[in-house]
Amino acid sequence: MKVLIYGASINPQRYAYLAAHMLHNKGHEIVLVGIKNGELLGTKIHPIDWIEDNVDTVTLYVGPQNQNGLLDYIRKLKPRRVIFNPGTENEKLRKSLEEEGIVTDEACTLVLLQTGQF
Repeated sequence: MKVLIYGASINPQRYAYLAAHMLHNKGHEIVLVGIKNGELLGTKIHPIDWIEDNVDTVTLYVGPQNQNGLLDYIRKLKPRRVIFNPGTENEKLRKSLEEEGIVTDEACTLVLLQTGQF
């Protein structure tokens, strides 16, 4: 499964960093998108307008204050699902995505992976 991490980070203290490692270790293909340059697990962090084909899941690691334009971006990706991790919840964006037929979860990617619910 291809998972796009929106808000990717090379900082080991960030949950996006931990999620990238756990997703990778569980065999998921990861796509990293963020505002900082860098590389993680041999994968480049792409700019926030990067479009990737065949993304199944987008997992969000940016707060609502940094989600401007995110609806249009996610529409272009056409994922099956978007995960709103703790601190990224946005009711307006969630409803808009669901109206587009995209499944949304308000959950922690790390917990979903650890409990086999991902």
